[in-house]
Amino acid sequence: MLVFSTCWNSHRHQDGEEMIDEILSLGFDHVELSHGIKLSLLPGIMRAVEAGKVRVAGVHNYFPAPIDEVGDAPDSRPFTADLPQVRSKAIELTKKSIEQGASLGAGYIVLHMGTVEPLVKRTDTARLQTMAREGLVGTEEFARTKGEFVRRRNRLAPVYVERAREAIRQLLPHASEFGVKLGIEGRSHYEQIPSEDEMADLMREFAEERFGGYWPESGHFQWKHNLLLLNHEQFIHSISPHLIGGHVNDVKWPARDHQVPLMGSGVPFERLLPFFPAGVPLVWELSGRAAAEDILTARELWESRFPQTLQ
Repeated sequence: MLVFSTCWNSHRHQDGEEMIDEILSLGFDHVELSHGIKLSLLPGIMRAVEAGKVRVAGVHNYFPAPIDEVGDAPDSRPFTADLPQVRSKAIELTKKSIEQGASLGAGYIVLHMGTVEPLVKRTDTARLQTMAREGLVGTEEFARTKGEFVRRRNRLAPVYVERAREAIRQLLPHASEFGVKLGIEGRSHYEQIPSEDEMADLMREFAEERFGGYWPESGHFQWKHNLLLLNHEQFIHSISPHLIGGHVNDVKWPARDHQVPLMGSGVPFERLLPFFPAGVPLVWELSGRAAAEDILTARELWESRFPQTLQ
């Protein structure tokens, strides 16, 4: 099922129904209500849903954006925070997001779990990106820099992974009550939680839970693939039984993600899509700079190449 994220245009609208209408003009009739949705957009969104114009496939935490939030900041209250009061607020806001999403018909909520706090500025991944742009991927210098970073990050990570695990435990009963699946997103920076190895462990631990699963993002993983932090195709294959959907976007080398699918020439969709269960939501999550004309062109090309994803 193809879905379109409101992250592309929510910042341009004051009326939620007009925001939905713009997405409908691109040929999509299912949306993901993304983080950054202002409370003022909700009445218009509700009108569009009640009128049967659109179906809400899912939401992205936090939804709507907290009223005390400045700008679009989905990572401002991480489940892995060192301060207990921040972790408690994250749980509280997520439960409200689940309830609001369920009231609109959402079947899932996408979660950012957090970061290894001592590395929150993400300078190590940024350093690898710079080296990639300088053509150093595959060199001894790149391998040494990456190795030191990975070892440091993984030495610090366990306490933050445990906090993410505890948050999932707390949220699963609420998700089950409202019929909304928790989609644990695979993140772009290696400093973030969980890593792919950690995610595989979490998915095995919660494998029997009907309301939890894995939410990959093609742009994030291709970015990590380009930095030699994972093998994109092999990882999606290995995690396939736990996939409940995913974000779809392309990448321009090495790490400019949220590009229009099939226009960035970075993500091998034809090799990845067979690993996704039939019918799961595939959400086009695109930069607000993406041109509507490019999206329309890509949508037509996608339909011709991957008709099985339209069901």
